[in-house]
Order: sequence, then C-alpha cells, then structure tokens
Amino acid sequence: EIRRWFPAERVTEISALYRALYPDFAITPTPAMRGAREAVAKRPAYSALALHAETSSVTAIGNDYGFDHVYARQVAAHGRPGDVLMLLSTSGRSANLVAAAVAARRAGLGVWALTGPGPNPLMEAADESLCVAAASTATVQEVHLVAVHLLCECFDTAVAAPPARTVAAVPGRLT
Repeated sequence: EIRRWFPAERVTEISALYRALYPDFAITPTPAMRGAREAVAKRPAYSALALHAETSSVTAIGNDYGFDHVYARQVAAHGRPGDVLMLLSTSGRSANLVAAAVAARRAGLGVWALTGPGPNPLMEAADESLCVAAASTATVQEVHLVAVHLLCECFDTAVAAPPARTVAAVPGRLT
C-alpha cells in the first residue's frame, strides 16, 4: 500500500516533505526526524523538515496561538503546492495534527497520515493514510517506524528509476 504513495512520476512533483507528530511521540530519535535526515543527507537532496523539532517555533506558536495550531502555522509558513505533509499519530485524534492536515490541504499540499486504529479524524483529513490496528501505543509506534523506513526505501526506488524513454519522430531512434 505504501509503495503507491511514491510512483516515479510523482516524486519529481514533490518539492518538500514535512513531518510532524504528536509531542508524546517525540522521543529521540523520532521517525519524523530520521525520515527528514534520510531525505536530505542520504540521496539527492530533497527538502524535509521535522516540524516538531522546530522548538522555537513550537514554543512561540503554542504560547501565542495555542498548541492546537503549532503545526498548522508552520505548514502555512513553509508549505507550497506540491509539497507533502506526513503526520504521525498513535491515536489519529490529535487536534494539532488534524489542524495541520486541514491547513495543508487548503494550501495545496498532499497529506499522508500514519495513525493508530481507524477510522479517526486524522485519517479522514488526509489524502493517504496507513492505520495500524493495534491496541498498544508501543506497537503502533513500532509499526510507524517500520513504515517510515519503507517510505524512504520507496522514495529511493522512485528517485533511482530511469526516466521514461520516448519514441522519437524518426523510426528506430529513441530520445
């Protein structure tokens, strides 16, 4: 299922990938930070931010607007049409992540969600979702970690795919 999130023709359209997760899941190293690092450091560089790691922004936005807006405000500031916002939530009910998904969709970003059991509000707000049907928070988090690694592998495969060859107007020649 995750593989279809990265068709080769779609990868070149993704200009940036943003990740955010519920603060209770922000244990070092987080899947969001690891995925951001992988996107920037391990291959041709793609922009990637772990929004929960922007501690100055999280603090300022939380104090001035409330913590339900910490990710939505960052998405509004940084997100551009064609970007992707990936959200991780063990419950799928975190108001700040649902608000970020809504802000992202309004701004023309794609929204991917990794959540706990569905249906849930975050799944409903996302374009694509992977809901882990597990009762244990730890199990949901472990599956999310594996899913982030699989997404990185799918991304690598899509980026490494050779460009499609087209037939030229002259028979027998490829361009």
